[in-house]
Amino acid sequence: MVSAKLGLTSFGGPVAHLGYFRNEYVERRGWLDDRSYADLVALCQFLPGPASSQVGIGIGLMRGGLPGALAAWLGFTLPSVLLMILFAYFVEAFGWGETGWVHGLQVAAVAIVAQAVLGMGRSLAPDRGRLLIVLGTAIISLLVSSAWIQVILLLVAGSIGWLFYRSAQEDAGPMLSLPLHKKSGAGWLTAFFLLLILLPLLRSYTSLEWLAVLDSFYRSGSLVFGGGHVVLPLLEQEVVPSGWVTREQFLAGYGAAQAVPGPLFTFAAYLGMVIHGWMGAVLATAAIFLPAFLLVVGTLPYWERLRRNTAMRGALAAVNAAVVGILLAALYDPVWTSSIHTGRDFALALAAFGLLVYGKLPPWIVVAVAAVGGWVLTLFPG
Repeated sequence: MVSAKLGLTSFGGPVAHLGYFRNEYVERRGWLDDRSYADLVALCQFLPGPASSQVGIGIGLMRGGLPGALAAWLGFTLPSVLLMILFAYFVEAFGWGETGWVHGLQVAAVAIVAQAVLGMGRSLAPDRGRLLIVLGTAIISLLVSSAWIQVILLLVAGSIGWLFYRSAQEDAGPMLSLPLHKKSGAGWLTAFFLLLILLPLLRSYTSLEWLAVLDSFYRSGSLVFGGGHVVLPLLEQEVVPSGWVTREQFLAGYGAAQAVPGPLFTFAAYLGMVIHGWMGAVLATAAIFLPAFLLVVGTLPYWERLRRNTAMRGALAAVNAAVVGILLAALYDPVWTSSIHTGRDFALALAAFGLLVYGKLPPWIVVAVAAVGGWVLTLFPG
């Protein structure tokens, strides 16, 4: 139920999702501490796939094993999948993508990310050295536009931490409960690579459309670094030249994906629906998220031991600061630049931030208030 609530209310893209997750899982429920949460975020930043969905899968795995991981993924993803299938076909016809309440949802994401930056910065950058890492990472992220820059910055930060923080007595936080052993993790990782290799081979020897769809979406989900938006050109190359989807249909679905909550990867549900109806939507959604599931379940059994190594703790101390820097940069671009266009937008964002930080209201209420506020502002143009 918790992940389903997040799936219905988490607007604003993957960076905002991490803010929603932290508010729900760390602050409100205390299922893990800030440091463990940042460690998990750092791991998912290194892995290909949708980072926010992978964080949710990881938390579900810690709380309830494989059923918990599956439930966390379904809860967070299913609302968006259903909305993409329904909403994508109407957004162009009725112009809902330009309405004030949708813009209010985008403004709410600014407040959510700002709260996450503030909270994580206090706990993960407590000294001058790590504050410099935060600022340096944010500056470079804004100056260099590349899908790989985040991975490079995290590696550089880890090297700095390995050299300068390895002797620091960093608390690793409570032991994360993982019901999987390393042998099991190796099996999941093997399955990931086998599918990546075998699906294109099987596709080349058959003419089955469902196998071609499975291969295209699995491969797209396996090769994406840098967030959900990076998957769009990969998907376009798979579905438009093949004739499955027209360019106009592709762009219409992309517009709808910006207006619904949950992960951007659920754009695959829209494309699958266009290709082959409901069965296509289910197949495309499962295929594009399957790599993320296999990678998280496969790597977490090794991650818990690694993060308790003294030298690794030093590296993670710096990596966590870099994660805050990446979040700070994302607060400006794309969250701020896509949402704050006028002084009235900024006023609405400030109000949402105040309700979150000082009013202590749950994010879903703040999201609803911001949506109403965005609609009200359209009634008084100026």
